[in-house]
Amino acid sequence: MDMIKLTIDNREVEVPKGTTILKAAQTIGINIPTLCHFELEGLGVHNKPGSCRICVVEVAGRRNLAPACITECMPDMVVKTNSMRVINARRTVLELMLSDHPNDCLQCAKNGRCELQKLAIRFGIRHNPYEGGEQSNYQIEVSPSIIRDMNKCVMCRRCETMCNEMQTVGALSAIERGFPAVVSTAFNQHLEDSPCSFCGQCVAVCPVGALTEVDHTPKILRAIMDEKKKTVVQVAPAVRVALGEEFGMKPGSIVTGKIVTALKMLGFDYVFDTDWSADLTIMEEGTELIDRLTRFLNGDKDVKLPILTSCCPAWVNFFEHHFPDMKELPSTAKSPQQMFGAIAKSYFAEKIGISREEMVSVSVMPCLAKKYECGRDEFKVNGNPDVDYSISTRELASMIKQANIDLSTLPDSEFDSPLGESTGAGVIFGTTGGVIEAAVRTAYEVITKKPLPKIDFEELRGLEGIRSATIDVDGLKLNIGIAHGLKNARKLLEDIKAGKCNFHAIEVMACPGGCIDGAGQPLHHGNSEVIKARWEAIYRADKEMPIRKSHENPSIQTIYKEYLGEPCGHKSHELLHTHYFDRQTVVEVGSEN
Repeated sequence: MDMIKLTIDNREVEVPKGTTILKAAQTIGINIPTLCHFELEGLGVHNKPGSCRICVVEVAGRRNLAPACITECMPDMVVKTNSMRVINARRTVLELMLSDHPNDCLQCAKNGRCELQKLAIRFGIRHNPYEGGEQSNYQIEVSPSIIRDMNKCVMCRRCETMCNEMQTVGALSAIERGFPAVVSTAFNQHLEDSPCSFCGQCVAVCPVGALTEVDHTPKILRAIMDEKKKTVVQVAPAVRVALGEEFGMKPGSIVTGKIVTALKMLGFDYVFDTDWSADLTIMEEGTELIDRLTRFLNGDKDVKLPILTSCCPAWVNFFEHHFPDMKELPSTAKSPQQMFGAIAKSYFAEKIGISREEMVSVSVMPCLAKKYECGRDEFKVNGNPDVDYSISTRELASMIKQANIDLSTLPDSEFDSPLGESTGAGVIFGTTGGVIEAAVRTAYEVITKKPLPKIDFEELRGLEGIRSATIDVDGLKLNIGIAHGLKNARKLLEDIKAGKCNFHAIEVMACPGGCIDGAGQPLHHGNSEVIKARWEAIYRADKEMPIRKSHENPSIQTIYKEYLGEPCGHKSHELLHTHYFDRQTVVEVGSEN
C-alpha cells in the first residue's frame, strides 16, 4: 500500500494514498466539523457530496479553501484546519444556512440532537447578520410515519444517498436550482403517493429537523389516563439491546427487564413481548414454508418459490411498489407486530372480558415503517386497528425521561402472561438472518421428527449485505438467501426474475443490519461499531434463554390448543395472514385533450 506523508496543523501524519484530509485529520485526533459528510463503515454507506462547505481547510499553495471530506491528501501537503480564514469561512457558511432556517428550535423534534444547532453553538453564533432575507416556504407534510419539513432542509443530501444508493427506492432527490433547491419527492408529491417504503433511513441520517418521525406519545399518554381503556404494550426484540444507549449505557446493553419495569411505571396495564408473537410467526411462516417445499418436491409446478419472509413492513412496501408482479412469492404471514395486535384484541381481550374497542394496543418498535403498517386498512376490524399506535425506541426513551425515570437504575421485571413468554428464536428476529434461522430451527425438527444436532446456525449469521447458505435437513438441501438493505433485496429479486436464483427461502430486512439499525433506534451517527454491538447482544440474549425454539414455547402451544387450532388452519388464516397489493406508482406527465 502506497503511503503519503503530509502536515496537518503542524503535525506530521502518514496515511494511505487516496485518504481524504478529513480522514487523515481524524487519525491524529483533529476534529474537523462536517454536516453533509456521513459514512457507515462496513455497510457500504458513504455520503460525500462535498456540498455544505463546513469542513473547509486551508491548503498551502492553493488559492481557495478545500473541502476536507472530498479532498485527497497529496505528498508533502501542508494543511491548516483552524486558521482565522478557515474559521471565518465556516462561520459565514453557517450564518447563511441559518438565515434560511426556521427559528423554532424549542418546538423542533431534533432540538438537542440537531447537528446544525451543535455547529451554531460551537462557532458561537448568537446573531445572524443575514436575518430578514428571503426564506423558504414549503408546506409541512405529515405521513403515517414521517414528517417532512423542507423549510429545514440544508441540502446535505444524506437522505438522498440512503434512499437512492442504499435502498434504491428512488423516492427522494434534489429538485429545483439555486435558492429554491431542496431534496424532495418527484413533482413534490406526498410520500404516500411516492414509491417511499417508509423504512425511515432518511430520518435516521437527517442532521436537522427536515425529516422526523410522527410522534404518538401524547395520544398514548391520554389513553393510559383513560380509565375506560385497557392499555396493552408489546416490545420488539431490537429495542432491548439499544434503549440503554439513550441513558448513557454502552451499546449492546441488554435492558429487557428494566424496560418492563419502566413501562409498568408509566402506567400500562399489560406489558408483553413481541418475541412471543415472533414465535407465533415462525409457527405460521414455517408451516407455510414446509407446505410449499413439500408440494414442490412432490412435483407441483404451481408452487411459488422461493418463499420470501414478510416480517419487515418497509420490505413489504418495497416489493408492492417495485415488484408487484412477484407479490405471490412472500409468505402471507403477518409481521409479529400485527400478529400480536390481532391476538391481543381477540384472544386476550376475551380472556380479560373486554371488547376490542376498549383496548388500546401499543407497540415499541425499532422501526418507523411500523407506524405505517399499523394504519393499513387490512389490519383493522370495522375500522378499529389491531395495533393502535407504534412508537420508536427513541420515543419510548423520551416518555421515560419525561416521567423522570432513570432506566439504568431500575430493577428487572418479568413480562406479563400469557403473551410474554418467548424463546431465543423470537429474540434473533431483531437482526439480519435471525428470522430465517428461527424458522430453520423449527422446520428441521418438524420435517425430520428429530432433535437438532446443533441449535446455532452460524452459517446464516453475519453483516454482509447478501449472504447464502445451504442447510442440510436430514438429506434435504435447503438453499437459503439473506439480504439486508433494499438495494440488496432488489438484486435478489432481479436474479429471481432472470431465473438465476435457486433459493428455496429468502429473508429480507429493509434496514442495514436488520431491526437493530431500524430508523427508530438511538442514532449511531455513522458509528458501525454500535450496530455490531447490538448484533452481538441479540445472539447473547438468545443464548441466555431457557427455550430457544419457537415450537417449544408452552404459551404458543397453549394458544393453538385453546384458540387457533393448528398453524395455517382456518382460524390462523383469518387472524394471522394477509395479502398484498400492486402499489406501483404511475405518474402521468401529460394528457391529450
